[in-house]
Amino acid sequence: MKNVFVFFVTLFLSLQLMAQQRTVTGTVVDAFDNSGMIGVTIIERGTSNGTVTDLDGRFSIRLTSLDPVLVFSSIGYRTLEIAVGDQTTLNVTMNEDTELLEELVVVGYGVQKKKLVTGATVQVAGDDLTKLSTTSALSALQSQAPGVNITQSSGMPGEGFKVNIRGIGTVGNSAPLYVIDGVAGGDINTLNPSDIESIDVLKDAASAAIYGARAANGVILVTTKRAKAGHTQLTYDGWFGVQNVYKMPSLLNAKEYMAIINESRYNEGTPLYDFAQLVPNQYQSIMDGTWNGTNWLEEARNKNAMTQNHALGLSGGTDISKFSMGFSYSEQDGIIGKPVTPHFERYTARINSDHVLLKVKDFNAITIGENLTYSYNTKSGIAIGNIYWNDVHNLLVGNPLMPVFNSDGNYYDQPSKIADNWGLAGFIGNPIAQMVYSRGNNLSKNHSLFANVYLELQPIKNLRYRSSFGYKMNASSYRQYTPIYNLSTTSSNVTDDVNQSQSLGFSYTFDNTVSYLMSVDDIHNIDGVIGQSIEKWGMGEGVSGRNSNTLFPGSWDHAWLVNTQGISATETAVGGSPWGAGALASFFGRVNYDYMEKYMATLILRADGSSNFARGKRWGYFPSVSAGWVVTNEPFMEGTQSWMDFFKIRGSWGQNGNASISPFQYLATISFDRRNGYYFGDNKTDLVTGGYADILPNPDVTWETSEQLNIGFDARFVNSRLGVVFDWYNKATKDWLVVAPVLASYGTNPPFINGGDIENRGVELGLDWRDRISDFSYGANFNIAYNKNRVSRIANAEGIIHGADNVLSQGTKEMYRAEVGFPIGYFWGYKTAGVFQNADEVAATKAKLEGAQPGDLIFMDTNGDGAITDDDKVMIGDPNPDFQSSFSFNLGYKGFDLALTAVGKFGHQIAKSYRSFADSPLQNYTTDIFERWYGEGTSNKLPRLTSGSHTNWQTISDIYIEDGDYVKLQNLTFGYDLKNLFVKMPLSQARIYFTAQNLFTITGYSGMDPEIGYGYDQGWVSGIDLGFYPSPRTYLIGVNLKF
Repeated sequence: MKNVFVFFVTLFLSLQLMAQQRTVTGTVVDAFDNSGMIGVTIIERGTSNGTVTDLDGRFSIRLTSLDPVLVFSSIGYRTLEIAVGDQTTLNVTMNEDTELLEELVVVGYGVQKKKLVTGATVQVAGDDLTKLSTTSALSALQSQAPGVNITQSSGMPGEGFKVNIRGIGTVGNSAPLYVIDGVAGGDINTLNPSDIESIDVLKDAASAAIYGARAANGVILVTTKRAKAGHTQLTYDGWFGVQNVYKMPSLLNAKEYMAIINESRYNEGTPLYDFAQLVPNQYQSIMDGTWNGTNWLEEARNKNAMTQNHALGLSGGTDISKFSMGFSYSEQDGIIGKPVTPHFERYTARINSDHVLLKVKDFNAITIGENLTYSYNTKSGIAIGNIYWNDVHNLLVGNPLMPVFNSDGNYYDQPSKIADNWGLAGFIGNPIAQMVYSRGNNLSKNHSLFANVYLELQPIKNLRYRSSFGYKMNASSYRQYTPIYNLSTTSSNVTDDVNQSQSLGFSYTFDNTVSYLMSVDDIHNIDGVIGQSIEKWGMGEGVSGRNSNTLFPGSWDHAWLVNTQGISATETAVGGSPWGAGALASFFGRVNYDYMEKYMATLILRADGSSNFARGKRWGYFPSVSAGWVVTNEPFMEGTQSWMDFFKIRGSWGQNGNASISPFQYLATISFDRRNGYYFGDNKTDLVTGGYADILPNPDVTWETSEQLNIGFDARFVNSRLGVVFDWYNKATKDWLVVAPVLASYGTNPPFINGGDIENRGVELGLDWRDRISDFSYGANFNIAYNKNRVSRIANAEGIIHGADNVLSQGTKEMYRAEVGFPIGYFWGYKTAGVFQNADEVAATKAKLEGAQPGDLIFMDTNGDGAITDDDKVMIGDPNPDFQSSFSFNLGYKGFDLALTAVGKFGHQIAKSYRSFADSPLQNYTTDIFERWYGEGTSNKLPRLTSGSHTNWQTISDIYIEDGDYVKLQNLTFGYDLKNLFVKMPLSQARIYFTAQNLFTITGYSGMDPEIGYGYDQGWVSGIDLGFYPSPRTYLIGVNLKF
């Protein structure tokens, strides 16, 4: 009986197995022409079993499951799922998938089909940002948006980015307008990339014209994760990594330093230093090789600095009520700054929901919803500014003969120098101690709240009234402590000091729109919107205080104003003031028209009134017009459908405005402060606060206007595998809002005027390819953009806006400027023709500086007048890249994925000086100084060693200018979805991945990092490297989980 049972069980299982493992054959054809389709991927759902069609569209697959379902997919076609049942032959017809072209993109106060857009826009999915595993959305956006120039302001954690779209358009604020969930003026740096659904960049004037007054520099629309109907889904994305300096500069060690310093003194005819006498306690250990001196940057280097990010998301709901919420945490330590390592933390919480209150037939009559995002971050850091406030710079020039610590383990300071009989120079100090004491004890806290609520009424189908109220709140506090210290004869603090400040304020927007969508026989389609907007900002105030003599000297934890003692005219200061309030009232309208989705046109007009201008000048009117032609919808293009899926030509023209200036420039304002106080009678001790004229009035100041012409096309080829986007543009910014130059004898400050024009011209090209062959999928994307920038007018006699002095070093003249006929922010100085090699060469050169000798620079007489003067200074560099590009590649195979992203910039220069040469002859050098001239034929690049005040070094020339071209491998990621290995796990995704960021950089630049956004605190200047805080190389491990 047992054997019979076993027999029947075996027979049953065999029959089942035979049933499962039957073979199905068939053909896949294209619905358009009924031709066989090659390369269609066929997968048995729930398994890794699959095949691909042959040249004629035929396939054969052996089934392995009980109730098999076959999934047919091909790039550019709709995916089909077919239950096999008892069939052994399947003939399948596939239709083109126009989803890529039917996608909706955000265009401002609405959405539009991607294929009908007539302006220059680019959309980046939030998932594409998240995959790059960064704490900043702008960092991830660098490789995603052609024509958008994104450069780090600093590599220190928590710092932002310089962003300009299609070139710098003004010497004022050139940043684009950020609109986050409908709230204008938001800060994208407060968002975690995992909270972003999509980013839409409006690049041309026609696309951005709907935002009129704020859109002269382009618009970036950020949409946070949206609520979706369906089953509730919980997601977790997290990663942890370590960071290190990618490239450390090579500094002179102690022996090299002493030799170089004495060579400089020898060249100048001054007595050589006897270092054995000047640094007796260190000299012997240096000479016997037991100590190589202090590499200050290495001492402050924070190896394996930690970074991490964790994000939870929850979404779900029904067609009637749906929600999306999330919470994220980011943390990053700095790679330079030990022991007061920069630190950044951010917490973000958000909730978005939509609720249908009344549904009528097939449309929603009443809908309400909200978007709420709260962000809290803390940040501490070191100085990263100019040569007077830059700790990386101080570490680079720190004296290598000085140790970090004394024999007691405390910082080597002035008493330590006295105890060691240090005699080199009294002003030499300990840069790490200076960093810790003067700038290392600080903490800023920032709270931000973005909220947007809306009501949408649809009384009849396609007629919508939408009212939206947006609120933005910011609160911040800052605390800094400086203890008592004595580091050198010129660096000491005799009292410990506490600084505190706080601010709190808000802004709001109130928008109302009416839109209507109508179609006449699916031939004439019209989409119109009219609306009004009110925006008010600057409702807030700030307070600050400073005092000294704490009850707990040396204690950061107790460094609060309440713990300070006494009030002193020299040590105590208090302040408080309101924010600068302003308002904007706007009316706008837009009409989109298309004829059978073949011919498209868009008209936009916006009127803005700003409180920043006088009556009669307040209103600006900003029109735009654009048109498009889908050529592939024409009958005469039917012969191209086998290889061209879509081709659209588009063109646009439009104007946008900018009113970003301080208020009340049209009035003669009065200021009151003690800096301009008065003494009365014989009392010379009590200063009475005085009033004085603050600015000259300019009642004629009005809108800065950006006008742009754009022509481009969008195309897709080979069943939508290949996509091509091309744009040419000419962008002219007119009537710059600039501060007018006035003589000091006027006794007051100048107002803003409309004082200049600039032009940016360029082209952009984007290519993308995606394909799938059976289980193997891959894709690539390449973007390149060219932009040429030229100032065309400056409203003064010179045609110049001068830059600051003392940038590379104390005692140097201006090195950057804006000038008619040149790119904005270009580097200005002398060109050199090498180094004088001998006395005969000096004698044979007519145009030279007085006292020139062998080893000095040969300055070029560019104007040919036989003398070297300021008139010979010319453009020696341009920090604005001619080209910027990005490349990305991804592939996937049975749960494995690999992706890389690279970015590059070309055709620009960097002004670099790690040494403020005229400040002190005793600052350290990098080993670049080995390329100096020290005898005939030794060098034709760098001059002989002299003091920094010698014209060789103190005169700005091209010896400080380097090519800044680079290509960075921004991201390399390898991952695997464990769901493919453990099919029954209760997760829809369980991906683990490894990422390397900033893995390598190809560049000829000698500095630590060629991506330099620092421009001496000027938005229109960049590429100045005084010791720029570099971006780190990072290695990460992370997971993506979906429940």
